[in-house]
Amino acid sequence: MMKFTVLTLFPEMFAPVHESILKRAQAAQLIEVGLINFRDYAASKHKNVDDVPYGGGAGMVLKPEPLFAALRDLPPSGGRRRIVLLSPQGEVFQQQKAKEWSWLDELVFICGHYEGFDERIRRLADEEVSLGDFVLTGGELAAMVMMDAVARLLPGVLGEKASAEEDSHSGGLLEYPQYTRPPVFEGMEVPDVLLSGHHRRIERWRRKEALRRTFLKRPDLFAKVEFQAGDFNLLEELIQEHPELAQERLRWEHLRPKPKKRR
Repeated sequence: MMKFTVLTLFPEMFAPVHESILKRAQAAQLIEVGLINFRDYAASKHKNVDDVPYGGGAGMVLKPEPLFAALRDLPPSGGRRRIVLLSPQGEVFQQQKAKEWSWLDELVFICGHYEGFDERIRRLADEEVSLGDFVLTGGELAAMVMMDAVARLLPGVLGEKASAEEDSHSGGLLEYPQYTRPPVFEGMEVPDVLLSGHHRRIERWRRKEALRRTFLKRPDLFAKVEFQAGDFNLLEELIQEHPELAQERLRWEHLRPKPKKRR
């Protein structure tokens, strides 16, 4: 079982982690979610967790004492624990990070609020991670997003291992188009290959469409794709449909099938 521990001033914000897939994962004891209000560790009479910044400036800054005390009060992990400070200054969270974290026994998230942290709080963290190049009012939403992304990679959480493996970004590509019943809706038809029952043809179509979708929608991801041996013919077909792809051809030329020797 993997444990998520969150240090936050607003534990009530985490109601969504008790719904849907994460709720079932907790019921099945695949994950555990612990919420700690670090205001409880404030030493002052009025439980103050923030103060004005030295040197002046707008806003309030989180004090170090409550967070240091809260972290020191955590029980021993007994496994691989990672303490993550959620900060817009951190490394941008991506699917590879979710995979990396999914091998841990416990993730501890420190959620900030107000203007920022006292700089000394950063020393508590093993790493700083950001949800993206934008600023939120606190780290709670980022923590929930990251918990969801990690939890769904754990065995048993989604039910089928293939569900997570075939998601967008899992193999460096966006996911192929998906369809369900009815086969025709308002004149829009499901591709014939998906109705054929021919598994090899379906697999080939899905790989080609994933390559196409990634090239058209996320050229930044496409530039990092490590092509498979079977991709050569798919990419050559895509060039016929998207001539601008030809400028990338050198990236898969080494996969060109060798001509068969005549006997």
